[in-house]
Amino acid sequence: MKGYTIVMLTTGTAKIDDKEKKANLMKGHMENIGKLAKEGKVIVAGPFSEKNQRDYRGMFIFNTKSKEEAESWVKTDPAVAAGIFNYEIFPWYGSAALPLYLKHHDEIAKENP
Repeated sequence: MKGYTIVMLTTGTAKIDDKEKKANLMKGHMENIGKLAKEGKVIVAGPFSEKNQRDYRGMFIFNTKSKEEAESWVKTDPAVAAGIFNYEIFPWYGSAALPLYLKHHDEIAKENP
């Protein structure tokens, strides 16, 4: 077992009506997740598939015990910077094997496009 940090993305305060601008921000959001995964900083990321009372939109599990470090990483997200998403940060304790997930992600993702 080891310490991690979970970041819960919530709906932000920005209202962006320009569909192209919003699409570019979401593209940047996805590219940033890929960059952080390649750097071993984010282990798991993904959206929630239904609405919830807390207005959570998605989550990251970061490979750090430091809330400050996790916050610095989440702030690199263009959608967070633009206010599409806000976030909440929580320390979490989970399996030390969780980072091994990244090593197998690409081979599994290719099987299930």
